[in-house]
Amino acid sequence: MTAESATLNIALVGSPNCGKTALFNRLTGSRQKVANYAGVTVERKEGQFNTPAGRRVRVLDLPGAYSLDANSPDEAITRDLCRGTLVGEARPDLLVCVVDATNLRLHLRFVLELRRLGQPMLLVLNLMDQARRRGIVIDTALLQQRLGMPVIETVAIKTGGTQALLAALDETAPAPGAVEDHDDSDLHAQVAALLAEAVTMPERTDRLDDRLDRWLLHPVFGLVILAGVMFLMFQAVFAWAAPVQDLFAGGIASLGAQLGQWLPEGPVRSLVQDGLFAGLGTVVEFLPQILLLFAFILALEESGYLPRAAFLLDRPMRASGLTGRSFIPLLSSFACAIPGIMATRSIQDPRDRLTTILVAPLMTCSARLPVYTLLISAFIPRQEVLGVFNLQGLVMFALYAAGIVSALGAAWVIKALRRDDGEHVLLLELPGYRLPQLRDLAIGLWERASIFLRRVTGIILSLTVLLWFLSSYPSPPEGAVGPAIDYSLAGRIGHWMQPFFAPIGFNWQICIALIPGLAAREVAVAALATVYAISASGDDAAAQALSPLIAADWSVATALSLLVWYVYAPQCLSTIAVIKRETNSWKQAGIATFYLFALAYLASFITYQTAAALL
Repeated sequence: MTAESATLNIALVGSPNCGKTALFNRLTGSRQKVANYAGVTVERKEGQFNTPAGRRVRVLDLPGAYSLDANSPDEAITRDLCRGTLVGEARPDLLVCVVDATNLRLHLRFVLELRRLGQPMLLVLNLMDQARRRGIVIDTALLQQRLGMPVIETVAIKTGGTQALLAALDETAPAPGAVEDHDDSDLHAQVAALLAEAVTMPERTDRLDDRLDRWLLHPVFGLVILAGVMFLMFQAVFAWAAPVQDLFAGGIASLGAQLGQWLPEGPVRSLVQDGLFAGLGTVVEFLPQILLLFAFILALEESGYLPRAAFLLDRPMRASGLTGRSFIPLLSSFACAIPGIMATRSIQDPRDRLTTILVAPLMTCSARLPVYTLLISAFIPRQEVLGVFNLQGLVMFALYAAGIVSALGAAWVIKALRRDDGEHVLLLELPGYRLPQLRDLAIGLWERASIFLRRVTGIILSLTVLLWFLSSYPSPPEGAVGPAIDYSLAGRIGHWMQPFFAPIGFNWQICIALIPGLAAREVAVAALATVYAISASGDDAAAQALSPLIAADWSVATALSLLVWYVYAPQCLSTIAVIKRETNSWKQAGIATFYLFALAYLASFITYQTAAALL
C-alpha cells in the first residue's frame, strides 16, 4: 500500500495539559470541525490534513484522560473509541499517544495502559524544547525499543515542530503490529523502570515555574494577583473593545440607512430597517467585547494559570460548598453557561457537581454583555475614577462580582440544606507555564465567533423577524391616535405583563423583550431595538441608536433594576435543557429556574424601590 492509496484515520489521545490540542491545531489549521458525539454532549473535534508525500489523514482530537478507568463521560468516550466499541465511530487505524516530555512520570502510565489494548500506536514526546531547557535527556531510541512502538519528538507550538510526526505518518507501516500486551505487572513499577533506563533528570534547580508559583500560589499574594487578573479582564472587556464596537455600530447603521433609501416604503423596508438592522445589527455590535472576553479566558487556559487558580481557590470555595475543581467550570460559564455546566463532569463527587451546576448560571455569560453594555453606555457616564479606572468598567466589574458573590452564597445555602460536612481532597496536575500561542488563540476565537454568528443568523434572526411581525400586526384601527405598536400582538402582550413587573420598574417594552430573551439573552437587546424602532416616528427613527432612546424613556432606577435582573434571571432555555440533560432530572432543572427567577425578582424589587426613593 502506498502513502497515497488510502486515508489514514488516527486519534490523538493523551492526558490533559500535554499539548494535544496545540498539536491538533498545528496539523489541521482551519480544516477542522467541532460537533458532539452521537447521543452525548461531549465535544468531538475532527480535522484533516495531507502529509508531505500526499497521504490523506483524518484525525480525531479525543477528550483528555488520565486512565481507561473512566470517571467522567469525556473519559468514557476516549476509552470506548480507543477500544473500538464506541457506537457510530470506526476504530482508528493508529493511536497517536501524546505525552508531555517534561512530565513523563505521570503520562507514561497512561501510555502503558493504552498499550495493553493491542492497538497500533505511535508515541509523541511533545514539549521537547521545554524538556531540553530543563536539562531532561530522553533516550528515544531506547524508549522506542522498550515500548515496542515508534517514538517521535515534537514541539507543537513551533512551525516545523511536527515534521518528524508527518514523516512517520508517511511511512508505509507507521504502526507496529497490533499484539496485545498481557503484562499485568504494576504500571507504576513499569514507569519507574522505563524512566531509570531511558531518562536522565537534572538535579533540582530553582526553575522559573517554581519562582512564579511562590507568588501565584501564595495564600495571600496569590489571591490578590488573581483578583487583579479578573479585574483587568472585566475592565478590558468594556474599555478596550469600545473603539472597535463604535466602528461596528457606525458601519451597521450606515449600511441600514443606505438599504432603506433603496427600498420602497412598506413592510419590506420596515422589516429590513426595524427588524434586521435595528434588532439583529444591535447584537452584532457587541461581537468585539464577546471575543475579548473569550481571548482572556483562552489565554489563561493556554498559559497553565487556570489549574493554579483552582488550587488557590479550593479552601475559600470549600467554605461555600464548592471545591477548587468548580473554578474552571464556573470560569467557563463567564463565556457561556452551557459548556461551563458540561465541564462539571470533571468533578467526581456528585453532590459537588450538582451544586456547581445549579450555581453556574449565576456567572455572567457573554450573552449578558450586550444588555450590560447597552444599559451602562446609556445611563453611566464615561469618566475616569482616580485618574486610572473607567467608571463604566467599574460598574461592569461590580455586576460580575455580584454574580460571583451570589453564586458562592447560593452554594453555601445548598451545602447547608444538604447537610454536607465532608472534606473533599483536591488533586490537580499543575502544568508548566507557557506563553499562549497566537495561532491557537486565533483558532479558538474563530470557533467562538463562528458559533456566535451562527446564533445570530439562526435563532436570533428567526426571533427578531417573529418579533417584528408581532410588533407590526395587526395594524391599528381607523382613527387610532396612539403608536401603531400599541395595537399589535406584541404590544398587547407587553401591556398584559406590565402589572406583574411594574413593582420592579419594567415598562411594557421591557416586558416584550423578556420573552424572546428566554431563547437567547442577546435577543433582548435586538427585541428592544425592534420595539423602539417601530414605536418611534419619523423616517430616520429606525437609524437612531438604541441608547439615547432608552435613556430618554427610562428612569435610572429602571435601568439599575434591569441590570440586576440580568445578574440573576433564569438562563436561556438551552441552559435549562442542559441542566436537565446533565442531571437527568426535570426536578433539578425546575429548582434552578424557580430559585433564579425568585432571586431576580427580589433583587430587582429592592434595587428599584431603593433607587426610586433616593434618586
